[in-house]
Amino acid sequence: MSLKVKDVIKIMETIAPAKFAESYDNVGLMVGNKEDKVTKILIALDVTLEVINEAIEKQCNLILTHHPILFLKPKTITTDTLLGKKLIKLIENKLNVYSSHTNLDVVENGLNDIATELLGYDNYRVLEVNNTFENNNNGVGRIIKVNSPITLMELCNKVKEKYNAPFVRYVGDKGKEINTIVLINGSGEDYFQVARKVGCDCIITGDTSYHHVSDMVEDNIAIIDAGHFVTEWPAMKLIGKKLENIIKDMGYNDKVIISTCSFDPYNLA
Repeated sequence: MSLKVKDVIKIMETIAPAKFAESYDNVGLMVGNKEDKVTKILIALDVTLEVINEAIEKQCNLILTHHPILFLKPKTITTDTLLGKKLIKLIENKLNVYSSHTNLDVVENGLNDIATELLGYDNYRVLEVNNTFENNNNGVGRIIKVNSPITLMELCNKVKEKYNAPFVRYVGDKGKEINTIVLINGSGEDYFQVARKVGCDCIITGDTSYHHVSDMVEDNIAIIDAGHFVTEWPAMKLIGKKLENIIKDMGYNDKVIISTCSFDPYNLA
C-alpha cells in the first residue's frame, strides 16, 4: 500500500480544512497529480528555488508549504519570470506542491495556537471569530491572559528565545507591565484595531509599518515585531511533525523532512 498525494490532501483537510481559508487566499494542491505515489514530503514555508532544489536532492516529490506559490493568477508561465521558472522546474521534475495558508492560521491547533503555546501560554482565546468557522476556537489571532505580569522587555526576550529569533523590533516602554497579549502570526497589522478594542497591552506579530505602529504607541499599546518568518516557521515545523505522526499511525513509512533551506530573507547589518 502506497501513500498517494490525495491521501496527504485528506490528512491536511482534517488538520486545516480548505473552507476556512480567507476569500482572497488560494490553498490546496497548487501543482501536481493527486494520484502520484508519495516518495518523501518536504515541509517549507515558501516554494523558493532553493526549496525546489532541496526537494529534488532529497527525493521528495511532495512539497508542503504555508505560503501558496500561486497566490495571484499568473498571466504567463515562462522562464522570463521567477514564478515561471519555479513552476516549470516543478513540472519538469514531477514535483507536487500543496499549500495550507490562512486556513492553517485560523484553525484550532493551527499556527496561531502553536505559536501561542510555544511561548508557554495556555490561557487564550480567539481574537476575531468568524461565524463560518463552526466553533469559537477557530479564527484570526489569539488573546492571551498571562498568569502573572511580565515586562515588555522580558516578553521580547521570551519571544526571541522560544521562536529562536536573532532579534525583534519593539515599541513601547521596556518596563511596561503586560497582562494581556494579542498574538497574530505572520502579518497582523490589519487586525490592530480589533486588538485595541479588546484592551490588550501588547501585540506580537510581524511585518509592521511605521504609521500603524505609531498609532498604537499613542494608544499605549506595545508592539513586538518578530518578523513574518519567525512567527510562522517554528509552528510550521511542528505541523510537519504532526503530519509525520499521522502518516505513521496510518501504517505508511514515508518520511516527512523539514526543509533546511527555509530561511528569513532579512539579515542584520
